[in-house]
Amino acid sequence: MKIVTSDQMAEIERRSDRSGVDTDELMENAGLAVAEACRRALGLRDDSPIPDVPVLIMIGPGNNGGDGLVASRHLSNWGARTTVYLSAAGREPHPKAAELPGSVRIVRSDDDTGLPILRRSLSECALTLDALLGTGSSRQISGGLSDQMTALAEARSKRPDLLLVSVDLPTGVSADTGEADPLSVRSDFTVALGRPKIGHCTMPGAEFCGMVMIENIGLPAGLDEDIDLSLITPEWARFHLPARPAAGHKGTFGKVLVIAGCRNYVGAALLASTAASRVGAGLVTAAVPKGIQMAVAAGAPQVTYLPMPETPGGGIAVEGAEEILSALHAFDAVVVGCGLGLDPGTGEMLSRLLTSGVQLPRTVVDADGLNLLSTIPGWHRHFTSPAVLTPHLGEMSRLDASNARPNGAERIQWARDAAREWNKVVVLKGAHTIVADPYGKTMISPFANPGLATAGTGDVLAGAVAGLLAQGMSP
Repeated sequence: MKIVTSDQMAEIERRSDRSGVDTDELMENAGLAVAEACRRALGLRDDSPIPDVPVLIMIGPGNNGGDGLVASRHLSNWGARTTVYLSAAGREPHPKAAELPGSVRIVRSDDDTGLPILRRSLSECALTLDALLGTGSSRQISGGLSDQMTALAEARSKRPDLLLVSVDLPTGVSADTGEADPLSVRSDFTVALGRPKIGHCTMPGAEFCGMVMIENIGLPAGLDEDIDLSLITPEWARFHLPARPAAGHKGTFGKVLVIAGCRNYVGAALLASTAASRVGAGLVTAAVPKGIQMAVAAGAPQVTYLPMPETPGGGIAVEGAEEILSALHAFDAVVVGCGLGLDPGTGEMLSRLLTSGVQLPRTVVDADGLNLLSTIPGWHRHFTSPAVLTPHLGEMSRLDASNARPNGAERIQWARDAAREWNKVVVLKGAHTIVADPYGKTMISPFANPGLATAGTGDVLAGAVAGLLAQGMSP
């Protein structure tokens, strides 16, 4: 599923119009989808009436407001006690307002000096629908809208049970950057119309969106083929998982070499090795310092071992590089770096391994592997094997020697530029992890899970990626 900017979404809608599905049809479909999302937010089935539930719809002047007006019509027809609040003082509402049934109460902000009607409606309703700006947020909230947003924020603070649903994006959140206006209010649900936007998938915007529901609004297929930013979905992942033939054996599913661990980070080798096994690799071998081999083996009895010579500090010594290079022919994938430590001897081992000119099997470089790699001048010109790099923001800034810490949408371009320059797949970790390949294709994970913010999860990721590469998946 493609992720778009506001301009790209507008272009898709223009293409839709030329294909025979016009703006009015898209708006009707969008409004119905929003109304159905509101019904689900209230805990009702898709075909349930909404008997006398008080609902407030805050309507802006543009197409986002038009979507909200269509939703208002459906909600009223389903039995909701619907109040439409036209927020744009001095401006005519969207023409869809003329189609509202007589059961809808309409309030103009011009007639609500001091906002007593808005505040009373906010105190009484079960659900508020934010159809004010959506993807139209392009400048700081000001004027009368700032007072209305303040009233909404106050109501949410006083009434934790008040549901807030946003049309396309919460008001004040940028579709293109994810930046949020100081007056933006966090929603419980956001209905992304047609395609997810960058603002749904980058911080801080994603935090304001709550649960994002991506709704089909009837756009013809094939209108976004030129867009190279996509969302990782469960369906996409399921389609790409390697097959597990019933007659397979451990040789069928590939062999992984895990080069990891040191005296201070025994668990990293255990976690990466176990992860490679758990995603289905047929055989996992851990190249670890001799001094920690038995400790790792106690937790991973299924793993075989390639004991490595040690540095005085307990890392893999430089001599280990030759042993590893001579063994590489037996493996389909390699993961290097988890818990290696920063011992100078280990750094020399890594340099010989990655910049020897020998083509390695598909390789994952993580953690201290990345940190040691960043100390090699012009490392990407010497490390030419196909590889997946899995940096967090700090490791990424060291790899490109920039000390940069971009956030939001800037992370997307940062990952893209680095993948292209380094000729590697870059997995830029963090809330909404970004995956970029050297050819411009980029994907974003929709997940921001603070449960992952704990030591060891990166080792599990690196081992899992290597285990999938060993089974034949492309980097």
